[in-house]
Amino acid sequence: MQCELRKAGKSSLEVGIHKILFLSFSLNLALIAWVPILGAQSSQFDRTDGIISGTVLLKAGNRPASQVAVKLKSHAAGIFRSVLTDFEGHFEVRSLPPSTYEIVVDEPGYEPAQTSTEVDGTGAKLVLYLNPSNSPPAERNRYTVSARELRIPGKARGEYEKGVERLRKRDLAGSLSYFTKAAQEFPEYYEAYYHVGVVKTNLGQFDEAMQAFLKAIDLSGGRYAWADFGIGYLLFLKGKPEDAETAVRKGLELDSSSPDGYVILGMAQLRLDRADEAERSAREALLRNPNFGPAYLVLSDAYGRKHEYQAQLQGLDTYLKLEPNTSGSERVRQAREAVQKMAAKAYPQE
Repeated sequence: MQCELRKAGKSSLEVGIHKILFLSFSLNLALIAWVPILGAQSSQFDRTDGIISGTVLLKAGNRPASQVAVKLKSHAAGIFRSVLTDFEGHFEVRSLPPSTYEIVVDEPGYEPAQTSTEVDGTGAKLVLYLNPSNSPPAERNRYTVSARELRIPGKARGEYEKGVERLRKRDLAGSLSYFTKAAQEFPEYYEAYYHVGVVKTNLGQFDEAMQAFLKAIDLSGGRYAWADFGIGYLLFLKGKPEDAETAVRKGLELDSSSPDGYVILGMAQLRLDRADEAERSAREALLRNPNFGPAYLVLSDAYGRKHEYQAQLQGLDTYLKLEPNTSGSERVRQAREAVQKMAAKAYPQE
């Protein structure tokens, strides 16, 4: 009975992850879980009615910060935009698909201002404050990486975005061609190499995928967390959960805001039979995105390892509510039926 339950729990988890990574992210988290959300919600990315607007203010005096660069990024949607504030400190970015976006203002002489927001078809209005910097300029990992993206040539960025679009449609060969062209146009384009790794992972070409992820790390100066997550997932697939955990934790040191990293960490911990730690990792993912379906699969599997069947069912139910019509949903439903039978035997009605 214990063996049957564990098998059911494992199936529900691996279906979700495989789904995520296949789409790149399903595009990344599904066979790669990293460019997450794309796989589970790819149909939503056809919508581009989202708007992010806001105001940047100087903390001292609450005065508008005019003509400063506001950088907006979504790894999942493959989008990077940069706009300047107007003379009243306002900015606006339109035509955005649903996703989680990171917004950064990194103005010389001021501490970087950063926030994130969820776009789901409605407008998001933000306020960011710039505080004067009292220390000499120092290298800032995440912000340095964002600023460098401004140097990416338009042609290279166009090839990259085409690659992301083809990857959403599961056209692996087409996406690989575009990512390769993007890297040729801009040899420092570590995001393109990362996506080459995603495609190669989906194709089962793990050695080539590893080389692509390592190239992304090298080009970014070791500051690109997604490549560490990709390596961690590859190591998980290769049956090396200890090494996977090490790689993912390295990525989380660079970017602790990613629910994807915590999901992969939880997967590795489950493989190591550390259910309590896996549960904590899943909850960390949900703190960052309460609607992140794969985290509920990790959470449900952690409960299953501890024979907490009702809680396991709740995790599977939440996943199916969030992702009712994806390619792996039917298998998750089958796993749920098996768990439900186990729960009925463990807690017979009186």
